[in-house]
Amino acid sequence: MKHALLGLALATALGGCAVGTEAQRLQTAPAAPVLRVYDPGAPRPLPPMRANAEMVEDLLELGFFMESGREIPQFSRFEGPVKLVTRGEVTPLSQADLDRLLARLRNEAGIDIARAPRNEVAPGENVVTVEFVPRRVMRAVVPAAACFVVPNISSWDEFASNRRSPLIDWTRVSQRRAAIVFVPADTTPQEIRDCLHEEIAQALGPLNDLYRLTDTVFNDDNFQTTLTGFDMLILRVWNAPELRPGMTRDEVAARLPTLFNRLNPAGRRSAGPAAGPTPREWVQAIEQALSSENGLSERREGAMRALDLARAQGWSGSRLALSLMLTARLAPRERGDAGLMALLTAAEIYRQLPGGEVHVAHLDMHLAVQALATAQYEMVLDLTDRARPMAERTENAAFLASLAFIRAEALAQLGEGERAERLRLDSMAAARYGFGSDAAARARLDEIARLTGAAIRVAAR
Repeated sequence: MKHALLGLALATALGGCAVGTEAQRLQTAPAAPVLRVYDPGAPRPLPPMRANAEMVEDLLELGFFMESGREIPQFSRFEGPVKLVTRGEVTPLSQADLDRLLARLRNEAGIDIARAPRNEVAPGENVVTVEFVPRRVMRAVVPAAACFVVPNISSWDEFASNRRSPLIDWTRVSQRRAAIVFVPADTTPQEIRDCLHEEIAQALGPLNDLYRLTDTVFNDDNFQTTLTGFDMLILRVWNAPELRPGMTRDEVAARLPTLFNRLNPAGRRSAGPAAGPTPREWVQAIEQALSSENGLSERREGAMRALDLARAQGWSGSRLALSLMLTARLAPRERGDAGLMALLTAAEIYRQLPGGEVHVAHLDMHLAVQALATAQYEMVLDLTDRARPMAERTENAAFLASLAFIRAEALAQLGEGERAERLRLDSMAAARYGFGSDAAARARLDEIARLTGAAIRVAAR
């Protein structure tokens, strides 16, 4: 389940300059009916980079626990071809994104899945339904979820009638025959696409999300927005013929080393130290810090508690880095120096982690915003130039457009107005896709321009 958390890719950076409420508003801007002009090019997912022995443990934790911490007693999946059908109003843009995703699942994960009209699904056939539901309807029933997947039903009305029924309890499922993904119909094209990637992957594979993993969409920090090489490998292993629905955790664990070594020869090497369990208390603190539903003081309290817990656990990896980053993001202005040091420390940790280069790119955008607000325009150009390749590779249009808008403002302040305007215009396709409309994109431009206004006032004092 993708949680309705504050979008780190944008609000982390801009929120640090006192424009967080506007950033939050733009994250939920309704999508406009725009032509598909944002073209991410051929998929270039980051490859799986950890040792196979580590990924064995990752799959077991992803596959045999729910996000709530409840244990799943048996392995479950679809057996055989899967048909995917849609319900509700589907825009041409979302249809194209869905087709692109299904092609990737076939080509990269080896899953036999294809779209089909609802009237062409026969009784007993495996089916994943994607229903597009108004956000207000979803929030009224499941306030914390941006989108989610449930088993054994085929419509929103059926879900509403069975919310507390064991029928939709994933822990009781062995062989999957039907699952439905609920996606908000009235949000940005990028958020819809991100929901399709994570929730369809969970319908076909493991159901858990782990904050300790940096190279996957199965992580509620929302840095990775489209399925990665790690995700595709996990799905390929999950659907390998050596595994069967109903297997116990131990039975699956016994087969996984051979499976990973066969499917990922590059991962045949010694594993690093075990990450260890993640206390539920730390997860709750992180969710408190991330949630846009909370006030600033409550979010700050969550971040500080998460950092205290991370240090008490002796962590040195992604969970510490996320705690540091959130503490920096939410630090009061009078603690700006301490916040900057926490941010730089988080970046150093992420640089050592698989997939962490994506996180570093987001932190570079945060630093670029700070540099823009303090009139360090050449530094802005360096930081945005360094972050852009990851924004492109991860197909994060909102991130890409924000980097371009920040860079354009720096160019304008350096007297290169023509280059700045050309960059803004060239970035509007990504901005419309990421923010939902021309109006939302222009609001983001205005938001960034206000940062240099602040810089000019500071310089004049």
